[in-house]
Amino acid sequence: MKIGIVGLGEIAKKAYLPVLSEKEGIELVLCTRNEETLNKSAAKYKIEKKVQTVDELIDKEVDAAFISAATEAHFELAEKLLLNGIHVYIDKPISMNFDETEKIVQLAKDSGKVAMVGFNRRFIPKVNELREKGKPSLILIQKNRFASPDYVRRFVVEDFIHVVDTLRFLMNTDVKDVNVQCLKKGEILDHLIIQLIGDDCTAMGVMNRNGGVTEEIIEYSTGHDKYVVKSLVETTHYHNKEINLSTFGDWEPTLYKRGFYQIADHFIDCVRNNETPDPSIEDSLLTHDICERIVKAIDENA
Repeated sequence: MKIGIVGLGEIAKKAYLPVLSEKEGIELVLCTRNEETLNKSAAKYKIEKKVQTVDELIDKEVDAAFISAATEAHFELAEKLLLNGIHVYIDKPISMNFDETEKIVQLAKDSGKVAMVGFNRRFIPKVNELREKGKPSLILIQKNRFASPDYVRRFVVEDFIHVVDTLRFLMNTDVKDVNVQCLKKGEILDHLIIQLIGDDCTAMGVMNRNGGVTEEIIEYSTGHDKYVVKSLVETTHYHNKEINLSTFGDWEPTLYKRGFYQIADHFIDCVRNNETPDPSIEDSLLTHDICERIVKAIDENA
């Protein structure tokens, strides 16, 4: 199988290149306009085939492509690849523009090609295993950043989207209502708090991007048991007065702990077997839709 990696930004360098370059049975083709980055990455990972445009990538007859370019380029790249019969994995979000997101989802459906969004937190072992602990009644996710408030749409659609999707995944039920509170200073959003309502489950997401720490904490309550996942790698189980801690072994690689090996394998397996990914791109559209509702609740003109 021949796979292209389109765009060689930070997430491609930190995650997709290390993971995919180790995988047997695939041939990689690198694609970016930045010639220096292209040559450095090709040399580092001993990848022979490299191109600077998506048209050249299509000419290489790749079967699938990982789109890890700047978000503003996602729509054009995904559209062109799908129209040329190439399966696509799109790093989140599909687009900053919800209309473009809907168009890509429809195009993927019409083309019959495998399309998947890179919500890696669904594949993180410490997150994934929470679903095995029983039906949650209350979920709280805090994903905070140090001193980095941002414009509303970028705050929500590029970053907070991970919180929304992880909440939906852990709720494992339809979202019936969305409540939004925030602190906005002019055009800039400092912090955001949302509440997702489902059957017998309330899920809250918090992001403070003007605080004193970068952190990610998940609290998952099932009644008499509470599980707290810190930094995606450590789980503390509380039951009455009992407290138990579980962590990874010393030799587990970071990219396994963060779900990148698993999500890449899942997409490639779906391409090989012509199967629908989980999450499907239609399911990922629901996450994008909630984010759009949040944006409009904060600022109708954003």
